[in-house]
Amino acid sequence: MHKLPPRTLEYLNAIARYKTLRKAAARLNVDPSAVSRQITQLEAALTLPVWDRTNPKNPIMPAGEELLQYYRKMTSSEQATLSRIDDLLNLRSGEVRIAVGEGILGDLISSSLQSFLALHENIQLTVEMAGAQDAVQLLQEEHIDFALTYASANHPKLHCHLETTHPLELIVPYGHELSKEAGPVTFEKLDQYPIALIEKSAGMGRLVTLYEEINHQKFTPRLRTNSVAALKNFVVSGLGITFMPLQTVYDEIATQKIEVVSLNNPIFEQAKVRVLSLEGRELTLAAQALLKHLSETMNFLNA
Repeated sequence: MHKLPPRTLEYLNAIARYKTLRKAAARLNVDPSAVSRQITQLEAALTLPVWDRTNPKNPIMPAGEELLQYYRKMTSSEQATLSRIDDLLNLRSGEVRIAVGEGILGDLISSSLQSFLALHENIQLTVEMAGAQDAVQLLQEEHIDFALTYASANHPKLHCHLETTHPLELIVPYGHELSKEAGPVTFEKLDQYPIALIEKSAGMGRLVTLYEEINHQKFTPRLRTNSVAALKNFVVSGLGITFMPLQTVYDEIATQKIEVVSLNNPIFEQAKVRVLSLEGRELTLAAQALLKHLSETMNFLNA
């Protein structure tokens, strides 16, 4: 049996509505012979009649009724699909899934997401907190649309939409003696102070590990953690020092809880925030809209 031709089913639906072939053809603005020929070919393919040419009151045969049920479901589904597509085009619906490093999360939540959700009330967002290494895995497994990473390693299967430079800084308690140094602090001097470090699966941890490998210097942290919040509290409480981008501790600097001390290190100075997605996978319209909004409103993406 051949596939059911939508155009022929449209002719049959018109016959069911207007009762005669001529009226149906006139409504469809086609030649009656064309309608008749298409219906005849359909009946030949089915080996069953679909309409009774001698019954103007109820011309559709049982096989024709089956076809009409299928046709009406198909057109209804098509209209619903087109309606949903129109919603997506006009950003009235949609879902966006992103991953973001903990150090960037505060900037994301504080204003950018609030204003985006206010503009697009029916778009659903999923935000996963993930270090650079975990974010790359989420992208490769296609669990998220895009990721905001800090100091992530280059990856051939990922596409970078945007990047900004945010050096990894030395962070000390407010009034700490290192903040009174006349010039950049040497890394050798840091061994004199208790230090907290984040796990190397995070971008900040990757940079520290890279520094250690290149310079053959190993830090012995008093605290090792996977939490940016724990690093902040370690410094704010006066327990010691750590490394973090300035933007992550902007509020603590403004309230004089933390200070940034100058370092002279090319590895740390070139650290970047990147917006990454899977190479070859086009972002949805909703994801594109969110990315554009974040690029215009996030401090981390406007440096």
